[in-house]
Amino acid sequence: MSLYAIGDLHLHFSTAIKNHEQLTGKLWKNHEELFRNKCRTMLTGEDTLVLVGDHSWGKNLRECERDLQYICDLPGRKILLRGNHDMFWDAKKTEQLNELFRGKLEFLQNNFYAYEDWALVGTKGYCFEGPFYLDRYGHICGWDEEAAEHAEKLVGREAQRLKVSLEEAKAAGYKKFILFLHYPPTNILQTDSIFTRMAKEYGVSQVIYGHCHGASHFHDSITGPYKGVQYSLVSGDSVRWIPQKVL
Repeated sequence: MSLYAIGDLHLHFSTAIKNHEQLTGKLWKNHEELFRNKCRTMLTGEDTLVLVGDHSWGKNLRECERDLQYICDLPGRKILLRGNHDMFWDAKKTEQLNELFRGKLEFLQNNFYAYEDWALVGTKGYCFEGPFYLDRYGHICGWDEEAAEHAEKLVGREAQRLKVSLEEAKAAGYKKFILFLHYPPTNILQTDSIFTRMAKEYGVSQVIYGHCHGASHFHDSITGPYKGVQYSLVSGDSVRWIPQKVL
């Protein structure tokens, strides 16, 4: 029995991708079939797969039906995290989703799930991605203050959701945590954030995240060991659609 993670499938069996340059090219050709085959080869019915957001381009459950069925049909237990493109997932209705897909999918937000003696915790997360202002040499010299202020509010909201997840797991007696985010834990200007500080405070062993697409963005945030925590990017194109073994 193993634990795997991957993110950003961006399925669109019933909808079309519009104006998203990062989701085109050789790595995205027939990625649905490639990923499904990898899962069937690597995973068994006893394994757990955490998908760290951006599951579907559908705007509601009806448009996502085929995409979510695709995920249901993958081997093993599937735990889903909310991504910024998951319009079908109302942040206030996670319990309804868990009830609707009971026995098929599990949705991680304001809760936690157990894997052996580990608590799987997480939330969508957030980080400020600009707009940034560049000088004539292409170096960042400033940013949109209003957008940055709004981003801080979103970061605070997501940090509170993560705290709920961690505290519920802690109250249930868990002492070992793996933290899943959709957004990276830091933006390109940061070396630390409220999410990295919470990971250290709660003794998290690993932080797994997605969202970053295209080779130019694979190093936008922390990867590898940092202050005693292991950080991993698992966006689908960054790992060539191979589920990444976590435990």
